[in-house]
Amino acid sequence: MASDDQGPESTEKSRPAATKIRIIEDADATGETAAAYDFWRAGSGRQQVPGIIKCFGARPDFLRQVVQFSNAIHFSEGHLSRRHKEMIASCVSYLNRCPY
Repeated sequence: MASDDQGPESTEKSRPAATKIRIIEDADATGETAAAYDFWRAGSGRQQVPGIIKCFGARPDFLRQVVQFSNAIHFSEGHLSRRHKEMIASCVSYLNRCPY
């Protein structure tokens, strides 16, 4: 291997990630997508919509269903309190080096 060959990892870091999912940013959201983002904000208490939510922006009807399902699964009381579920989610995100 040549000394100037940095391998595939270096080239992956130098170019932006490609995606086939159309991400609709907050500033570009209109109509039902903007309403769905507002629906998420109202339920989360946060202002910045994370990328994992934006990936559903092209389907605002589905986005609302995902948010409702996620809230029912993650934030309803059960064997674990919301506090404990949030701690587990934070730990898993940290281990996965996930920014949100």
